[in-house]
Amino acid sequence: MSVSHVTTHILDTTAGRPAVGVAVVLEARDGDVWVQLGSGSTDADGRVKELGPERLASGAYRLRFDTGAYFAGINTDAFFPEVALTFAVDAEQAHYHVPLLLSPFAYSTYRGS
Repeated sequence: MSVSHVTTHILDTTAGRPAVGVAVVLEARDGDVWVQLGSGSTDADGRVKELGPERLASGAYRLRFDTGAYFAGINTDAFFPEVALTFAVDAEQAHYHVPLLLSPFAYSTYRGS
Protein backbone atom coordinates (compact mmCIF):
# COMPACT_ATOMS: atom_id res chain seq x y z
CA MET A 1 0.00 0.00 0.00
CA SER A 2 1.24 3.50 -0.72
CA VAL A 3 0.95 6.41 1.69
CA SER A 4 -2.58 7.17 2.87
CA HIS A 5 -4.35 10.42 2.01
CA VAL A 6 -4.19 11.17 5.77
CA THR A 7 -1.09 10.43 7.84
CA THR A 8 -0.10 11.33 11.37
CA HIS A 9 2.92 11.69 13.61
CA ILE A 10 2.89 11.82 17.42
CA LEU A 11 5.60 13.45 19.49
CA ASP A 12 5.66 12.97 23.25
CA THR A 13 6.73 16.49 24.17
CA THR A 14 7.39 15.59 27.80
CA ALA A 15 9.86 12.85 26.88
CA GLY A 16 11.17 14.68 23.82
CA ARG A 17 10.75 11.67 21.54
CA PRO A 18 8.22 9.98 19.25
CA ALA A 19 5.26 8.29 20.91
CA VAL A 20 5.63 4.63 19.91
CA GLY A 21 2.76 2.13 19.78
CA VAL A 22 -0.17 4.54 19.99
CA ALA A 23 -3.32 3.10 18.41
CA VAL A 24 -4.90 5.48 15.87
CA VAL A 25 -8.25 5.19 14.07
CA LEU A 26 -9.34 7.17 10.99
CA GLU A 27 -13.09 7.74 10.68
CA ALA A 28 -15.37 9.49 8.19
CA ARG A 29 -18.61 11.24 9.06
CA ASP A 30 -21.59 9.67 7.32
CA GLY A 31 -24.62 11.72 8.31
CA ASP A 32 -24.89 11.46 12.08
CA VAL A 33 -22.51 8.51 12.49
CA TRP A 34 -18.77 7.94 12.21
CA VAL A 35 -17.53 5.07 10.03
CA GLN A 36 -14.09 3.57 10.56
CA LEU A 37 -11.92 3.70 7.44
CA GLY A 38 -8.63 2.46 8.81
CA SER A 39 -6.46 1.99 11.84
CA GLY A 40 -2.86 1.52 12.81
CA SER A 41 -0.26 2.10 15.49
CA THR A 42 2.60 4.53 15.54
CA ASP A 43 5.98 3.11 14.54
CA ALA A 44 9.39 3.71 16.11
CA ASP A 45 9.37 7.22 14.61
CA GLY A 46 5.88 7.95 15.99
CA ARG A 47 4.33 7.81 12.51
CA VAL A 48 1.40 6.06 10.88
CA LYS A 49 1.70 6.17 7.08
CA GLU A 50 -0.77 3.45 6.13
CA LEU A 51 -3.88 4.60 7.93
CA GLY A 52 -6.61 4.49 5.33
CA PRO A 53 -7.39 4.92 1.66
CA GLU A 54 -4.97 6.59 -0.75
CA ARG A 55 -7.73 9.04 -1.72
CA LEU A 56 -10.63 10.44 0.29
CA ALA A 57 -13.73 12.29 -0.81
CA SER A 58 -14.29 15.81 0.47
CA GLY A 59 -15.92 15.81 3.89
CA ALA A 60 -15.45 15.59 7.64
CA TYR A 61 -12.96 13.10 9.08
CA ARG A 62 -11.67 12.28 12.53
CA LEU A 63 -8.51 10.78 13.96
CA ARG A 64 -8.86 9.09 17.35
CA PHE A 65 -5.69 8.47 19.37
CA ASP A 66 -5.66 5.98 22.29
CA THR A 67 -3.51 8.20 24.50
CA GLY A 68 -4.68 6.55 27.72
CA ALA A 69 -3.16 3.18 26.81
CA TYR A 70 0.05 4.87 25.67
CA PHE A 71 0.55 6.72 28.96
CA ALA A 72 -0.48 3.67 31.02
CA GLY A 73 2.16 1.69 29.14
CA ILE A 74 4.88 4.10 30.25
CA ASN A 75 3.50 4.33 33.82
CA THR A 76 2.47 7.96 33.50
CA ASP A 77 -0.75 9.49 34.83
CA ALA A 78 -2.58 11.45 32.15
CA PHE A 79 -5.70 13.58 31.88
CA PHE A 80 -6.85 12.66 28.36
CA PRO A 81 -7.64 8.95 27.82
CA GLU A 82 -8.32 9.71 24.17
CA VAL A 83 -7.67 12.57 21.76
CA ALA A 84 -10.12 13.01 18.89
CA LEU A 85 -9.28 15.47 16.11
CA THR A 86 -12.00 16.37 13.62
CA PHE A 87 -10.97 18.08 10.40
CA ALA A 88 -12.22 18.83 6.89
CA VAL A 89 -10.74 17.21 3.78
CA ASP A 90 -10.84 18.70 0.30
CA ALA A 91 -10.48 15.85 -2.20
CA GLU A 92 -8.44 18.15 -4.45
CA GLN A 93 -5.65 18.35 -1.87
CA ALA A 94 -2.95 15.72 -2.44
CA HIS A 95 -2.21 14.86 1.19
CA TYR A 96 -3.14 15.68 4.78
CA HIS A 97 -0.58 15.24 7.55
CA VAL A 98 -2.11 15.75 11.00
CA PRO A 99 0.57 15.67 13.73
CA LEU A 100 -0.18 15.44 17.44
CA LEU A 101 2.09 17.04 20.03
CA LEU A 102 1.28 15.20 23.24
CA SER A 103 1.98 15.48 26.95
CA PRO A 104 0.12 13.94 29.91
CA PHE A 105 -2.00 17.04 30.53
CA ALA A 106 -2.09 18.87 27.19
CA TYR A 107 -1.97 18.40 23.44
CA SER A 108 -1.87 20.48 20.29
CA THR A 109 -2.06 19.83 16.58
CA TYR A 110 -1.71 21.53 13.24
CA ARG A 111 -1.92 20.71 9.56
CA GLY A 112 1.52 19.55 8.58
CA SER A 113 3.02 18.81 5.21
